[in-house]
Amino acid sequence: MLPLIALVLVVVWQFVLVGYTYSLAGNAADMAARAAAVGDDPAAAAAEDLPDAWDASVSVGSSNGVTTAQVDLKVPVLFPGGLDFPFTVSGTAGATDEGG
Repeated sequence: MLPLIALVLVVVWQFVLVGYTYSLAGNAADMAARAAAVGDDPAAAAAEDLPDAWDASVSVGSSNGVTTAQVDLKVPVLFPGGLDFPFTVSGTAGATDEGG
């Protein structure tokens, strides 16, 4: 019974890490979009609040007065800073251009 309980805990922990990565990606995208809308560095803004174990890939675009940012993060396997899954999660956000 103990191995089954341990396996369930490992699977639950992995799902927690996936959810946390989605949360980090969304927040980083919001920060990047706000920074780009005022003319600041979006990559630096996205990385500002990210833990060191997560590396962000940031892309920014603008159309019709709205700056959008997409941040892609790799999902760690069991603990941050070790192995990553081969897929990424994305967070997308937009902010009104403020003429920066």
